[in-house]
Amino acid sequence: MSKLALRDEILLQVEKPARYIGNEVNAVVKDKDTVSVRMAMCFPDIYEIGMSHLGIQILYDMLNSFEDVWCERVYSPWVDLDKIMREEHIPLFALESQEPVKDMDFLGITIQYEMCYTNILQILDLSQIPLLAKDRTLDHPIVIGGGPCTYNPEPIAEFFDMFYIGEGETMYRELIDLYKDSGKKGESRIEFLRRAAKLSGIYVPMFYAVDYKEDGTIFGMKPTEEGIPETVKKEIEMTVSDTYYPMKPVVPFIKATQDRVVLEIQRGCIRGCRFCQAGQLYRPVRERDVEVLKGYAVEMLKNTGHEEISLSSLSSSDYSKLPELIDFLIDECGENYINISLPSLRIDAFSLDVMSKVQDIRKSSLTFAPEAGSQRLRDVINKGLTEEVILKGAAMAFEGGWTRVKLYFMLGLPTETPEDIKGIADLSNKIAAIFFETVPKEERKNGKVQIVSSTSFFIPKPFTPFQWAKMCTKEEFIEKAYLTRSAIKEQLNQKSIKYNWHEADVSVMEGVFARGDRKIAAVIRRAYEKGCLFDSWSEHFHNDVWLETFEECGISVDFYTTRERSLDEVFPWDFIDCGVTKNFLKKEWDKAMEEIVSPNCRIQCLGCGAAVFGGGVCYEDKN
Repeated sequence: MSKLALRDEILLQVEKPARYIGNEVNAVVKDKDTVSVRMAMCFPDIYEIGMSHLGIQILYDMLNSFEDVWCERVYSPWVDLDKIMREEHIPLFALESQEPVKDMDFLGITIQYEMCYTNILQILDLSQIPLLAKDRTLDHPIVIGGGPCTYNPEPIAEFFDMFYIGEGETMYRELIDLYKDSGKKGESRIEFLRRAAKLSGIYVPMFYAVDYKEDGTIFGMKPTEEGIPETVKKEIEMTVSDTYYPMKPVVPFIKATQDRVVLEIQRGCIRGCRFCQAGQLYRPVRERDVEVLKGYAVEMLKNTGHEEISLSSLSSSDYSKLPELIDFLIDECGENYINISLPSLRIDAFSLDVMSKVQDIRKSSLTFAPEAGSQRLRDVINKGLTEEVILKGAAMAFEGGWTRVKLYFMLGLPTETPEDIKGIADLSNKIAAIFFETVPKEERKNGKVQIVSSTSFFIPKPFTPFQWAKMCTKEEFIEKAYLTRSAIKEQLNQKSIKYNWHEADVSVMEGVFARGDRKIAAVIRRAYEKGCLFDSWSEHFHNDVWLETFEECGISVDFYTTRERSLDEVFPWDFIDCGVTKNFLKKEWDKAMEEIVSPNCRIQCLGCGAAVFGGGVCYEDKN
């Protein structure tokens, strides 16, 4: 039986075989004999989630625009195909060519969230690539990691040959040229990696050594050879209107998590929420030119057949040309019944006016993120939202016809008290009450409103003012969720409020990985060997196995989560320069403890360092 016939037979046995066959609209297929470098770009989760990721679409388009490069895609096989591939010894293959990933020159893995770490090992394992970088030879691809989790790559450092720190548009061409030159010279794998480590934004873990103190904290981290930089600076694309963008994004065969055209309107955020990692990492704010965006929108809708377009940004309301862009999209898309999606809007009159323009009379739910139940705690986290603004926004929403509001909060934030937690219930109740006060009885659809209040658990992340914060235990998180639920049940409008909360044990494990060091790699590897996979999926997360594995490896979970950290502690990620200075983050931490609010970047530049890092241009300077 041929390999192709075997694959057809196997596809009939698995759920959603369209995940694995390739040949989608706009997929790029090249003659492999005409290219010099082949790359598999991987999202270590299932196809539907990976196909929704804009970053891979951008890199896929950029890399395939190079005549000498063929970039393909690969995703994590679901558990059914995973089992068959292991039993049949079938190597993981790229979608476009259906050829083994192990035969590529590069395997690029985007790392968007910490709970995919065992899936990274699945990708390597099924590809028949040694899990440890030190065990690979010239016969194996160069394994390179990118994405937000690379801003603390240490827990997974030994699995990667290199990490690309920052935005992908700037350095890949130089890296590929270096690889080609190294190959022509007949250099060893180690020599290529040594040369790559000297490129801006490239971190090669094997050339760095970590020294520890007796208490388990880090004494320092230094290069092991001359010429290797002590600090790795993130790569940043300042001219976002002129860079690569996929005019012909690949259209999935099956419904993806976000089955729509994605239009990235800006990068960065002016807000400075102290818990938010993305708000710090992607500074400074860089807007795309509105005329460029108009052209992108028309072209991408034409090339995909999608019936929805989403405006992507950390804070869409802050894009200075949003009204002009929305009016254009309504005029351009309205007659074709194209839906316009606007995530990341703030709860204010401007945002609600925009939402009213793009949603028909059958209004979907509105989503607001107060993050904390009390004004005191919102000041601590620098949310920049007052209760007055929230309630006024809710009233305008109800007047505009919305009857379902989603509210997002966090539990376990620094300085949180039981009164702050009860404030979640109180605020939810006030918003429900406003509906009955605002909307006349005869105009109420079904006579009721639904407030869906959801809480996640606070996880301190690197490069945020809260990177020094103590994290709660699982038991403390659950106690806080029970207190929230009890407080909601005591509210006058409790029947209009639905409460959801995130899994506490998953949050604790994410907290370990977020601030972990190189010692964590042994735990991740052992847990994978014991069957841990798809840990971000609650039905596949096995907390008991993880805790057992930490104990076997002699590593304390509490050391990485609940331990108090001094302001002078050396962190595993301190060798990375993300643009925002550690001194600025310390000042913001101190202001949080004093409940002092910092203005946003549009109002006042606080000297975080990002403007200088990006060439002296920040949001304030541009406007």
